[in-house]
Amino acid sequence: MNDIDHAVLLAARIPTPSIEYGRLSPMLLVFGAAVLGVLVEAFLARRFRYPAHLVLSIGGLVAALVAVIALAGTDATAVAGAVAIDGVTLFLQGTILVVAILGVAFIAERGAEPRAHARSGPGTWSRTAATVGPGTDAFTPQASSVPGSATEATALRAGLATTEVFPLTLLAVGGLLLFPASNDLLTMFVALEVLSLPLYLLCGLARHKRLLSQEAALKYFLLGAFSSAFFLYGVALLYGHAGTVRLGGIADAIAERPDNSTLALLGVAMLAVGLLFKIGAVPFQSWVPDVYQGAPTAVTGFMAAATKIAAVGALVRVLYVAVPGLRDEWRPILAAVVIATMTVGVIMAITQTDVKRMLAYSAVAHAGFLLAGPVAANDRGVSAVLFYLVAYGIGTLGAFAVVSLLREPSGEEATGLSRWAGLGRRSPWLATVFAMFLLSFAGIPLTSGFVGKFAVFEAAASAGAASLVIVGVICSAIAAFFYLRVIVLMFFTEPPTEAPIPVSPPLTSAIVAVTAMVTLVLGVFPQPVLDLAGHAATFVR
Repeated sequence: MNDIDHAVLLAARIPTPSIEYGRLSPMLLVFGAAVLGVLVEAFLARRFRYPAHLVLSIGGLVAALVAVIALAGTDATAVAGAVAIDGVTLFLQGTILVVAILGVAFIAERGAEPRAHARSGPGTWSRTAATVGPGTDAFTPQASSVPGSATEATALRAGLATTEVFPLTLLAVGGLLLFPASNDLLTMFVALEVLSLPLYLLCGLARHKRLLSQEAALKYFLLGAFSSAFFLYGVALLYGHAGTVRLGGIADAIAERPDNSTLALLGVAMLAVGLLFKIGAVPFQSWVPDVYQGAPTAVTGFMAAATKIAAVGALVRVLYVAVPGLRDEWRPILAAVVIATMTVGVIMAITQTDVKRMLAYSAVAHAGFLLAGPVAANDRGVSAVLFYLVAYGIGTLGAFAVVSLLREPSGEEATGLSRWAGLGRRSPWLATVFAMFLLSFAGIPLTSGFVGKFAVFEAAASAGAASLVIVGVICSAIAAFFYLRVIVLMFFTEPPTEAPIPVSPPLTSAIVAVTAMVTLVLGVFPQPVLDLAGHAATFVR
């Protein structure tokens, strides 16, 4: 038998995978819209690109959300078992798509900079100064130009816009949808790279503070590549132990050889490096404050919400589907990570003088609160995490949207905490909404944050992790201090002499209103979403 005959015979033995397009439709719609966005960027005249991208992006995401709703109740796999379509997948995909629709609207905002020519007196600004400028957005007009160069100034005067942010965002959303749905480790790795690479680029496209933005993008890329290498090494170790990369197959191999699991434990540890990095948990959180501060605020809000949702979902799937037989080994380690993450997050947040960095360390602390749910290692923990992800994702996007609405006369965002002094007197609605988001992050009753924290702590306590709950409650009390400090600053402190200017662009204002309403409704009437999360807490192998 020659080599050609041998290859033909080998190919005949390999089953042809069936591609269930209906089950994959949410991801296919998003990826399809992203590819069409690339074609729009390549062939459509520049003046038509923005409206075309906006219609295409929002339309594709809404269609994908409809497809997710249509798949409700499905428990099956697709593409030869590589993708799991179950309750957890659909719940997380729906949450990601809602966040993505709001995030794309945030990214699409135009004209969110104040006109600096309306000074009405020494140290004051007239009402017209709070209007928005023509056609400006949060992104550099020409990403390839050197910050501060004549080329960049020429692009700015020409009114160029970085419309490629729309297909990049859609590509990231497609990866985010696939990440928690992956039923084998190679598919999960591909999804990790697909969601990460566009985010690396988006982080370096800020219009203002270009060098800081580029530094954030480079740091995120280098550390992200390093964590991805750990993830891939973990895949190799688990394959060496189980002889398969399928999550269910790994669980079967561990069950067959429970006394010989050293290689599997090492593999899970390596996988956890990549997943915990994306979540922003200690000790892999060092990138979070720098990247959150340097990236365009619209990208920061989208990334902080959607990436955490997808990464926590992927981690929960690995722990509950691939290695449930090792729960006695990974539970205490995960509990230690939770305690360290909560503690470091709240302590570091107290020392911050920049709003975006404070919210970044708040996100680190919330990563710890979120991971308290998986420590329970039961369905109650899964449903609690699902609800918390909805509350956290919506609230985080809304908080960063508020941050983008306070501008210096130069157009830069006023992120220094001292610049927020007296905001309650100059823009009561903006200060009140931001205070509500902060109270939700602190876990004050009648907000979604309180319900989410109560759910994960109750799940952890029911599984015997009382010490973790005690630390979590203490950290929540410490967190309340720096949240309330900002509220006191806004409502009970005199404004600075050259006060920053609140702006009210339509899309971002609508996002703030919607996210604030959801945060309040989930705090007062959480039961429908809690029930939905409870029914969705199912995995298919």
